[in-house]
This record gives sequence, C-alpha cells and structure tokens, in this order.
Amino acid sequence: MKTDLSIALITPFPPSKTTLNEYGYHLANHFAAKEEITRLYLLTEEGYDIKQAPDDKVEIHPCWSFNSYRNLLSIFRKIGELRPDMVVLNLQFLLFGDKKVAAGLGLLLPLLLRITGFRTIVLLHNIMEEVDLTEAGITQSKLKKNLFTLAGNLLTRCILQADLVGVTIESYVDTLRNKYRAANVALLPHGSFELPEKPEPVSPGGPMKVMTFGKFGTYKKVEVLIEAIELVRQDTGLDVALVIAGTDNPNVGGYLDGVKAKYAHVPAITFTGYVPEEQVPVIFKESTLVVFPYTSTTGSSGVLHQAGSYGKAAVLPDLGDLGRLVKEEGYGGAFFQPGDRRSLANAIIELLTDQTLRRRIERQNFTAATSLYLGDIADWYLIHMERLLAA
Repeated sequence: MKTDLSIALITPFPPSKTTLNEYGYHLANHFAAKEEITRLYLLTEEGYDIKQAPDDKVEIHPCWSFNSYRNLLSIFRKIGELRPDMVVLNLQFLLFGDKKVAAGLGLLLPLLLRITGFRTIVLLHNIMEEVDLTEAGITQSKLKKNLFTLAGNLLTRCILQADLVGVTIESYVDTLRNKYRAANVALLPHGSFELPEKPEPVSPGGPMKVMTFGKFGTYKKVEVLIEAIELVRQDTGLDVALVIAGTDNPNVGGYLDGVKAKYAHVPAITFTGYVPEEQVPVIFKESTLVVFPYTSTTGSSGVLHQAGSYGKAAVLPDLGDLGRLVKEEGYGGAFFQPGDRRSLANAIIELLTDQTLRRRIERQNFTAATSLYLGDIADWYLIHMERLLAA
C-alpha cells in the first residue's frame, strides 16, 4: 500500500457547533494516528479558533462557512492548491447550511471533484429516504416536501459520483443500491470514538443523574423528558436530577431558552449549553443513564455510541434508524413510545429501580460500542483508499 498518503478531510471541527463536528474531531485523530497517512489537511469552517491541530502531521485550513453560497468553490479551490491523494467528506445533507440553496450547493462537491479527477470518499451519515422533513424542521408543506424529495434525489445522485460512498447503517446500503443502482456504496459503521477501559459504576451518593445530549428543537425535544422526570419523582420518590447537555439545533434558535422559561418551576434541571470536547467524558461518566427523547431519526447516533463506550444504559424510542442500529450493532435499553411521557417515565423507572437490569444493559452497550472501534474503521478507509488509488 502507498505509505505516504496525503488526505484532505472536509468536516466541521470543534469548537464549531455544526453537526458532525465531534465525529470530525475523532476521525481526524484516528487518521492522524495511521502511519500510512503522512499529511492530513483539515478543511474546516472559518471563524473558529482551533487551539491545536490533533497531530503535527495535520494542517488546518479554514475555508468554508455555514450557509455560505461560496463553499463549493472555496473548498474546491483549496483542494486544487493542496492536491491531496484522497479527499474524504464527513457529510450529511444539512452540513453546509440550513438554507436550502447553500446546503444544496455544498452537496455538489463530490460531482465537481469527480469531474476534475480527484479521488473522493464520502461518509454519508443520513439519506433523504429516511429523513422526516417535518420532524427535522425543514418543512411542513406537502408541496415543499415533494420538491425537497425531488431535490434530495438529484443531490443524492451527485453525492454518488464520489468514488466511494460509505454509509453507517446496513439498510442504507440496500436503499442506495436498489433505488439508484449504485455499485460504489459500502458499509462504513459509525464506530465508537475511543476504546476506553471498562467503566466503573457511578459512585453512590447524591441524585441519580438522567442525561440527554444533542442539538435540540426539531426531532430531539426535551419537553416530554422533563414531564416524564416529574412523573418519575412522583411515582418513586427517587432523588433524580436531569441534565440536558447540548445546544439548539441550527434550525430552531432559541428553543432551549423557551424550554427553560416554560419549565422554570421544575427543580434539579441543568442546561449545560455547548459541551467542550474535554468535558464530554465527564458528562457521560457522571450520568446514571442516557435518554434519547427523539420523535424521528436522521441517521446513526453518535450519542448512542458514546453512551455505550462509557458503559451507560439507554432509554430509547424503537423507531427508524435508531431501532435498526440497536438491532444491527447489538445495543440494548429500555424502550418507550415516542412523544408519550408516561411511556418514557415507565422506561426510566425500570432502569433506575432495577439495578441488575441496568448493569446488564451497561455491559451489553459497552461490548457493542467497543466491538466497532473508530480506529479499526479508519483501517477500513485505508483499505478502500488502496483499492481506489490502484485502479
């Protein structure tokens, strides 16, 4: 295999708050750890002060901005300057903006790179066929849904012009191959960011912390979780604290501020705001369990993989991509009906009061998370790169 690979990785990167920034951080770290990769160009968003590159072989090139109409050309121009052996895009449909034109223009990048001869791998975290446009906060209009579906199909065909499109869920492979007759699609699982030592149970003393983590306001809503926690306290008398870790979804600015005002009377709720990368382990390790108050899904869940890697039990809605991921990768949890506070409260109570069950699910999730380690997935990328560069 070529042992002096140069790779351009297009991704948001902390302290950016754009979705996939954390995945980009860990993927860059694992790429930088590979001996075969001698130069990693990190093509990131402008306007963020990245304190330090992950490795001395990494060069940081801020060259695009969320919702900029110039991203397609500015990224392409930078790639033309750097001339990497391989371009990797850490991609989902709203990566480049929540304005539809800006988002769509950025998704033309795989087609432009293919036309101009650059070898390209796309890691596609969601597909339009599995996105609920209403729940994702994109549109409620039936006409607009039809238009977005048509545009999504066309943009998917542009993305499929990459040399390889990796997706994180097995059913996505089937959808892209069957619907678009795509032969260049492969499974590249999400993977767990780190390979930690077996976690210790949360020390007794103080409240039991129920935590949720993400970007909230569209299909991730916390009202039902807060109301469920009130029911848990009423039914059990347990000392339970709720930790809401994360920020607003870019499509729903001010959402969490509105929730704070509405539920100001409910005690023991912590809104952490943006969680810096170095504080993420602390948030997870201090939690008794992790809740996913989702009404829909838009791809594989990085938070579930993180919860597993820290040995945490999960409370999950059995729906869509998340349900498939749980089954395919061997995760476990207590399940509830999406949007039903009583069902959610019952699932939380089940895990808080049955320590034997909770410990079993913690072990199950830790095993599932550590069996698919992102460091190993990075080796899968290298295998695909070797094949593509030899062609």
